[in-house]
Amino acid sequence: MLTDVEIAQGTKIEKITAAASKLGLTEDDLELYGKFKAKISPEVWQRVKDNPNGKLVLVTAITPTPAGEGKTTTSIGLADAFGQMGRKICVALREPSLGPCFGIKGGAAGGGYSQVVPMEDINLHFTGDFHALTTAHNLLAAMLDNHIQQGNELGIDVRRVVWKRVLDLNDRALRQVVIGLGGKSNGVPRESGFDITVASEMMAILCLANDFADLKNRLGKIIVAYTYDGKAVTANDLKVTGSLALLLKDAIKPNIVQTLEGTPAIIHGGPFANIAHGCNSVTATRYALKLADVVVTEAGFGADLGAEKFLDIKCRMSGLRPDSVVIVATVRALKMHGGVDKKNLNAENVEAVNRGLDNLAKHIENIQGFGLPVVVALNDFPTDTAEEIAAVENLCATKNVRFAVSKVFAQGGKGGIELAQAVEESFNDAKDFKFTYEDEMTIEEKITAVATKIYGADGVEFTAAAKKHLADINRQGFSNMPICIAKTQYSLSDDATKLGRPKNFKVTVRELKISAGAGFIVVLLGSILTMPGLPKHPAAENIDITADGIITGLF
Repeated sequence: MLTDVEIAQGTKIEKITAAASKLGLTEDDLELYGKFKAKISPEVWQRVKDNPNGKLVLVTAITPTPAGEGKTTTSIGLADAFGQMGRKICVALREPSLGPCFGIKGGAAGGGYSQVVPMEDINLHFTGDFHALTTAHNLLAAMLDNHIQQGNELGIDVRRVVWKRVLDLNDRALRQVVIGLGGKSNGVPRESGFDITVASEMMAILCLANDFADLKNRLGKIIVAYTYDGKAVTANDLKVTGSLALLLKDAIKPNIVQTLEGTPAIIHGGPFANIAHGCNSVTATRYALKLADVVVTEAGFGADLGAEKFLDIKCRMSGLRPDSVVIVATVRALKMHGGVDKKNLNAENVEAVNRGLDNLAKHIENIQGFGLPVVVALNDFPTDTAEEIAAVENLCATKNVRFAVSKVFAQGGKGGIELAQAVEESFNDAKDFKFTYEDEMTIEEKITAVATKIYGADGVEFTAAAKKHLADINRQGFSNMPICIAKTQYSLSDDATKLGRPKNFKVTVRELKISAGAGFIVVLLGSILTMPGLPKHPAAENIDITADGIITGLF
């Protein structure tokens, strides 16, 4: 059996200009990065902005398990299926982070015969967007520490510096550090730390900005520290906004590549959904909707994370609305939610599937709560039995949602025709869209709304530190912002060990942070970390490149 990278390397693809032409783009509309990837020129927007929007399909999933769900693979295969049906189609995805690529999860370019290519470039440095974000973020940190070193004219309280540094790798040793050691000339000593780049507020800003002017305005609002009298210090105060914008002048332009079947793919931005808002850029989605009749996009992890944030944050800020939502599940993952150990997933176990269906049912109910039509895509595995598949289909019937088996991993677009037809039919099922909470609610009320309605919690508990953060948010007048909750992806609760559909639990808020530039309040639940660590045997151990440039082990 061929690996993902071997399939990608063995597929002959056309130059990116050919895929872009399917969206009406010419070579003059592109800024080429070699033969197979490009950025879309900003001038294109002026030509297409008045076009009617195509249909928007959001792909999400059940609560993820080590068995895998295949959300990105399904998104790509679904787009290829629409292409085979003759639709003018585009898939809009996030850029992969190097952290999970070298860690445990692998890349994010799809799998099998439903991939975006060149997968090696997309999973690694791509067009340099993440490097630009990392550099801009760390420039702001450097300017902050230099200001303190050079006399601290603004009166910054070094105990209240909130801007860390970032790195696009999993490195637990950098979560907490002390900087400025080594004498008077080497900076003022203080505690600090590193986050992963995808958790940076600048990543969120890149993905939520409407255009370059909006990007620059948001950058200037970033709060980096507080003065001794409690006043917020921003990037504008440090006079660095122009330099930050300069570093991101190319990063804000959406990237275009293609699938193995030549379907155009706009891939731009990459915040994680467990510690950030988990959606690709508003800019990329808007370009795609103006250029195609159907756009397939995805949001990270389960519907309680990426989809909730797509709908409550991205849609709130952009005015976008999905026309259909696909929830991806697998029989294997449902068995794990039903209590089966990973090593026993190949054996038929209809009872475990039925137990695990509680998790799928909750995600269906959540999306229906937004007033959106749902299609369940069962990602096919060779070990699935007819009885197990029937159990999933029966649940969908009781929930009045459409169901389709997806075979895109093994068959590409051909294996997604049934799913594409179900999605197209669901466009007629749309109801009145509504958010989980309204702007005028308090931050406490917004957190409680998400916790009780989306997670199924009985309520919310706030630590003493979190209560102080709430008071500070209210004092500064940011309570009207939406919330971006960071929690474990492995459970509907904030406890990663609670699989399925947990009952009789509360979630604990330990910290809140103001992301004034992004325009939301970050809420950290439980023990979630914003700098991941590597596993005992990282994927990096198996990745290699030969003397003639052939990459192996990448997935």
